[in-house]
Amino acid sequence: MALTPETVRQVAQLARLRLREDEVELFTRQLNDILDYVKKLNELDTSGVPPMAHVLEVHNVFREDQVHDSLPVDEALANAPVQQRQAFVVPKII
Repeated sequence: MALTPETVRQVAQLARLRLREDEVELFTRQLNDILDYVKKLNELDTSGVPPMAHVLEVHNVFREDQVHDSLPVDEALANAPVQQRQAFVVPKII
């Protein structure tokens, strides 16, 4: 299924993009090339290949969660420039 310039214009409008006519022609050609390449990839036999999210194996580098006591309120507020009733006072944003 080849993309038409009208389809590219419609997608550009949905994406809130203003394309010049030469860009529409360029992107139509480029997107059709990409779709042709995907068609070519679909010809490969991948029946023995397990689905994967990454080509390389990815390991989680985070440490294990450990339960600790919370910081005491007085210590947490010790460096606060302004505090009120055991809370930080910050400027109103809205």
